[in-house]
Amino acid sequence: MTLPWAPQYDPGVPLTVEPVKTSVPELLLDAAAKTPQAPALVFFGRNFSYRQLAEMAARLAQAFKGQGLAPGERLAILLPNCPQFVVAYHAALRLGAVVVPLNPLLSAKELAQQLSNSGARRLVVLDHLLPKVEAFPGLTHLIVTSLTDALPWPLSWLYPLKAWRQGLAMGFRAAPGRFGWRALLAQPPLAAAPRPGVEDLAVLLYTGGTTGTPKAARLSHGNLMANVAQVNAWLPQVRFGEERLVGLLPFAHSFGLTACLNWPMSQGAQIIVLPRFEINGFIKMLHRYRPTMLPGVPTLFVALINDPRLAKVDLSALWGAISGSAPLPVEVRDRFEGLSGCRMLEGYGLTEAGPVTHFNPVKGKRPLGSMGMPLPGTLAKVMDQETGTRELDPGEVGELAIQGPQVMQGYWQNPQETEAALRDGWLYTGDLARRDEDGYFYIVERKKDLIISGGYNIYPREVEEVLYQFPGVQEAVAFGVPDAYRGEIVKVVIVPRDGLELSVPEIQDFCRQQLAVYKVPHSIEFRAELPKSLVGKVLRRLLREEASAGNGT
Repeated sequence: MTLPWAPQYDPGVPLTVEPVKTSVPELLLDAAAKTPQAPALVFFGRNFSYRQLAEMAARLAQAFKGQGLAPGERLAILLPNCPQFVVAYHAALRLGAVVVPLNPLLSAKELAQQLSNSGARRLVVLDHLLPKVEAFPGLTHLIVTSLTDALPWPLSWLYPLKAWRQGLAMGFRAAPGRFGWRALLAQPPLAAAPRPGVEDLAVLLYTGGTTGTPKAARLSHGNLMANVAQVNAWLPQVRFGEERLVGLLPFAHSFGLTACLNWPMSQGAQIIVLPRFEINGFIKMLHRYRPTMLPGVPTLFVALINDPRLAKVDLSALWGAISGSAPLPVEVRDRFEGLSGCRMLEGYGLTEAGPVTHFNPVKGKRPLGSMGMPLPGTLAKVMDQETGTRELDPGEVGELAIQGPQVMQGYWQNPQETEAALRDGWLYTGDLARRDEDGYFYIVERKKDLIISGGYNIYPREVEEVLYQFPGVQEAVAFGVPDAYRGEIVKVVIVPRDGLELSVPEIQDFCRQQLAVYKVPHSIEFRAELPKSLVGKVLRRLLREEASAGNGT
């Protein structure tokens, strides 16, 4: 299939998109054929070439086949970012199975709900996380791995001691249906298998969607591969086999799956795999590997610009930093660009669209606060909030609707939510947006995050943009809490920079100088840190629920 031409950011130079390959496994197989010795993954100093990675996936696919894993059957993966995730992902997809990535931060109850809903009977799990799922009755096959299976020596020898000191579960007790990772990789490589088709289901990715209720987006091989092709068309500067990309965003999240795994693999890039963010290790990684591309979320860039060591790091190789998952404050963007010398590319996407739908250009116009233009083959429009049937003019705020080959097939076993989200071929995102006369789009806020105070609409982002300009504010989030008189009032939670003490009056005085009086925060709380999701996105809803329940209003 071929993606149609879409609006371009450089007049006179049309964007071209190569035909989409049929399935995700071809990404690894093609890279292994073109550059077999090139480093595919580096994990705490241990390199895995594309040939090694492809062979490991083929061996595990043979083991899965011997266990009876059938096309269309769901295989769940409960792992942090590590080589085993990549191997299990490609092994299952080679056989036509459906991968269900699970968030390692979920509770045992939440994991049981998603395993039950997906119907997954097979699970690849890290030994530390095994206690969360081993009691779940629906699992027939547990494939257990440890980080030591991928660590280089001497870390593979030292790590168990560190894990023991931290009280982490290690290894597993022998039992029917339990299998060790290394034993399965001792199988001979899979000789051949039919390639999945474009319309075949590839992954089930759980998301809160537009209602906050977890449900699984059904993304086909065609959805994921179309998004890869779209990003490649938008970023022609990428050099095959020469990029070094930081793989910190969780592979279990749609942003990380595309930006840190599927897409870089299409370019034969080296992926520097990090299971979690830790500032000291991250600074050392920047020194050692000198990445050329850094996908992240705003909280990552906030942490970096507030660390004095960043100014001493040689970032001359870094030409692009991609920010997504949440709005990027202009102050944060400008400071990171000033420190790094690279171009920050803010984009937009959602799990239901594979996820990327919009991107700012590497060169040319980049309006303040814009998430960019639709990717090639993507159509976008702004619809009225009341009925969702009337397209709005430039400058008007309404619900963003998306159409394109990356849009999901629907929600797994949830026709009611599917019908609400997919209407007449358009995905209604639940995000409030506007577009300008030049075709650039701007996210205003999620519909459910809109604050209505005394009849006035207040968008949290406009309050947060002001707060980030105040000296001493490291992180800030705004949301609405119930108020008997106004309906809602603005509450903000602020993380001060280390060693600084901020006061409520000085924050409010600063806001009064730049915001309408009804937008000035009524309630201000200071915390050492903000609650965040697996991908690093601030959990605004959790803060709002705590405040509404009377915990810290």
